[in-house]
Amino acid sequence: MKVLEQFEKECEDAVRQALVALGAPADTPLVKEIPDNADLAIPCFMLSKSLRKPPAAIAQEIAAQLKVPAGLITGVTALNGYLNFTADSAAIVRDTLTEITEKGKDFGKHAPTGLRVNVEHTSTNPTGPVHVGRARNPIIGDTLARCLRMCGHDVTTEYYVNDVGKQMVMMAWGVTNVTPAEVKQEIEETGKEDDRDKVDHRLVYNYRVATKKIHDDPVMEEQIAEMVRKFEAGDQATIDQVKGITEKMLGGIKETLSAMNVTLDRYTWESSLIASGAARQIVERLKATKYAGQAADGAWFLDLKDFGIHGKNTNFTFTRADGTTLYTTRDLAYHLDKFSRSDRVIDVLGEDQKLGSQQLCAALKIMSVEQKPEPLFYAFVALPEGRMSTRKGVVVYLDDLIDEASDRAYEEIKKRRNDLPENRMRAIARQIGVGAVRYNIVRVAPSKQLVFKWEEALNFDGNSGPYLQYVHARACSMLRKAGTFERDTDPAKLTDEYEIRLAKALAGFEDVLQDAGNNMHVHQLPAYGHKVAALFNQFYAEVPVLQAGASRNARLTLVECTKIVLANVLDCLGIAAPEEM
Repeated sequence: MKVLEQFEKECEDAVRQALVALGAPADTPLVKEIPDNADLAIPCFMLSKSLRKPPAAIAQEIAAQLKVPAGLITGVTALNGYLNFTADSAAIVRDTLTEITEKGKDFGKHAPTGLRVNVEHTSTNPTGPVHVGRARNPIIGDTLARCLRMCGHDVTTEYYVNDVGKQMVMMAWGVTNVTPAEVKQEIEETGKEDDRDKVDHRLVYNYRVATKKIHDDPVMEEQIAEMVRKFEAGDQATIDQVKGITEKMLGGIKETLSAMNVTLDRYTWESSLIASGAARQIVERLKATKYAGQAADGAWFLDLKDFGIHGKNTNFTFTRADGTTLYTTRDLAYHLDKFSRSDRVIDVLGEDQKLGSQQLCAALKIMSVEQKPEPLFYAFVALPEGRMSTRKGVVVYLDDLIDEASDRAYEEIKKRRNDLPENRMRAIARQIGVGAVRYNIVRVAPSKQLVFKWEEALNFDGNSGPYLQYVHARACSMLRKAGTFERDTDPAKLTDEYEIRLAKALAGFEDVLQDAGNNMHVHQLPAYGHKVAALFNQFYAEVPVLQAGASRNARLTLVECTKIVLANVLDCLGIAAPEEM
């Protein structure tokens, strides 16, 4: 937004002039915020140390010193240590509506930057369906990637397929050796049969039986160990067996992701790093460093005490006693591969991976690798009943959550729109159900614990996906009723406070996108969408549109612009924008 950029520059220049008059350096860093009670705020808390005064006093002195140019600033006040600026409403309204109507679905999209960004997300072990506890990973990762693309970057989303190691070998062993009778007994013991006809739901029982049997069966344990050794030695029959099962399980996971509107650009198989020799090269590079050591059993490790890692985690093991590589070794090779094709690498990781990420970065530093991944950690999702695990008998899968959300949305649609045909109600319910899950999971900052509650997720009148979809549908309905109209961006016809607030909120979309994408603050996007939707509903309730006389076209233009922005927000959130609900 050209007007907003100019307004922010005028505010910053005016504050800097006042700071110089008060004896502060001209290059003093300034922070800018968008408050609820003004168009721009500059907090003075960081200035206390250099000016040796309380923030509130500094704000008052700057406000008194300010020389406001004859431009876009129409007012400035000092409040609780903040400088609050008000912009020329007419200029913002005209500029905002003109740009949105000209750009349409591209409004907010930045010009290509040429920056290559890799976002690795999901990457769940293909030993069972994706469960609710990990649902944040694909939803955060996909939302982040959508925002980064709108920021103009060349984005690649990637899934690191774990087809190597003991877990996947046990998965393959279980599919080959666990009998139907053992599967039946496992189902009876858990008291919960999963009748979903999906390969990942069917074969997870084989994995569960295998994980139980290995603890009491030394013969099986040796069989598994031998399969791991054969795999790493390049035995093609073993590799094909494990990879075949992995591909089947991954197929089921892809179905789940597709149902959530999540697609990935690239799948990198862990086994490829063994086959290419990349993992072995990492071993040799690490062995040659001064931090490398060898345990009594022959395993190799790095001593990381000089990198802030202490206690039992000081030793970062990168080979087993028999010389085979570990996941940690292959992960280093994988990141070197990502660095070779990306300028920025983002890893979406569960909070339980913080230590592993720290160890990875330390090992990269030891290898003199300058580039580092940016981890985006998330706390796990829980249902009110408590935490969930794929290795326990009772688990809630993401597939179950999607179906439950769709069923609940269908019941709500039936109450409101029994005039619609059955297939249309089901289609809308699916869009609402998926939207409810995605929105409710991403609206909370990733670092904060999230307990998924149905009454919040499917609230048609609150901070939820269905609320945004409903407001978008309402805007579409108004435009259908209006028919053909001539777009009008004249601010003289949009002077009501509800119109101005809404137009100013629409103007902020690009800044929110930049924050959500470049700063990985994806939770800011649903908060912004809810703000716009709430302001539109206030405008709808207080200001006539279809019977607005000379202001009719201008107000319909504002409705159309709101529809465009809400559709763009929903698209960045991976949520459908239905035109009727």
